[in-house]
Amino acid sequence: MARGLLDRALQYSSDCRILPLVTNNLVRVVLWMTGTLLSFSMMAVSVRELSLRGMSIFEILAIRSGAALLIMLALLAARPSLRHYTLPRRIGLTLLRNVVHYISQFGWALALTMLPLAMVFALEFTMPAWTVLLAPWLLHEKMTPSRIGVVVLGLVGVLVILRPGVASFNPAAFLVLGAAFGYAITMITTKKLTMTETTFGIVFWMAAIQFPLSLIGSDLHALLNMNSSHILPALGIGLGGAASHYCLSNAFRAGDATLVVPLDFMRIPLIAVVGWAFYNESLDIFVFLGALIIIVGVVWNLRAESTRASRAADLASP
Repeated sequence: MARGLLDRALQYSSDCRILPLVTNNLVRVVLWMTGTLLSFSMMAVSVRELSLRGMSIFEILAIRSGAALLIMLALLAARPSLRHYTLPRRIGLTLLRNVVHYISQFGWALALTMLPLAMVFALEFTMPAWTVLLAPWLLHEKMTPSRIGVVVLGLVGVLVILRPGVASFNPAAFLVLGAAFGYAITMITTKKLTMTETTFGIVFWMAAIQFPLSLIGSDLHALLNMNSSHILPALGIGLGGAASHYCLSNAFRAGDATLVVPLDFMRIPLIAVVGWAFYNESLDIFVFLGALIIIVGVVWNLRAESTRASRAADLASP
C-alpha cells in the first residue's frame, strides 16, 4: 500500500511538471498568433491607404520590406551579437521561401485594392487546406481528426461568408486563390526553417531578399518624394510586415503547423469589422455566421490538442 501511494505521488509530481509545459505551449501559440492577426490586419489597411494615395504594389512592398530591413539593421547595430544569426545558411530553402512569399504577397496586395477586405481574407483561407495536405508529407506531422475537422469547418465558414458564386466572376478572386497556394508553401518552409534557424535570421533574410525584388518594378522618384500623408500607412506596413512574420515564426516554433494555421482563420471576422469601420464595407449576418463556424473549429482543435498532449505526457511518464 505504501508503495502504491508513493507511485501515485511520483505520478502526480510528474504530471505537475509536464502539464504546465503543455499548457504554456498552447498559450504561447495563441498569444503569438494574436500578434500575427493584428499585424496582418494593420498591413491590409496600410496597403489600401497607400494605394489610395497613388502608390503601385511594387512601391508599397518596397516600403514594407525596406522598413523591415531598416529595423533589422538597427537591431544589428545595437546588438552585434545578432550578426551570427544572419549567416547565410540553408540559402536554397530561404530563397524558395522568400520568392514564393513575395509573388504570393504581390497577388494578395493587388487584390486588396480590388476586393472588399473580408472577401480577400476569406478567399485566402483556402490556404490551410493545402497546408494540411503538405504538412504530413514535408514535415512528417501527424494528422488527427480535430486538425482535419478544423480545416473543414474553416472552409465551410469561408463558403458561408462568400456564399458560392459571389466572387466567381471577379478575376481578382483568382489572384487570392493563387496567393493562398503560395502562402501554404511559405508556411511549410517557415516551419522547416524554424527547426535550425532563429526568428531574427528568418525575418532578416525575408527583408534582405524581398527589398531588391520590390525595387525592380518601383518608381524611385515616387518613393523618394513621399509626403506627410504617406507616413502613417508606411509605418503601418513596415511595422506590421516585420511583426507579422516575427510572431508567425514564433508561433510555429511553439506548435505544429496544423495547429498554428487554423488559428489564422480568426483574421476573417477581425478584418470584416475593420472594413466596415474604416471603409463602410457591408457587414451582414453571413460574416458572423461563418466566423462562428470557424471559431467552433478553432476551439475544438485547441481542446483536442490539449487533451492529446496530456495523454502523451501520461504515457511518457514512468
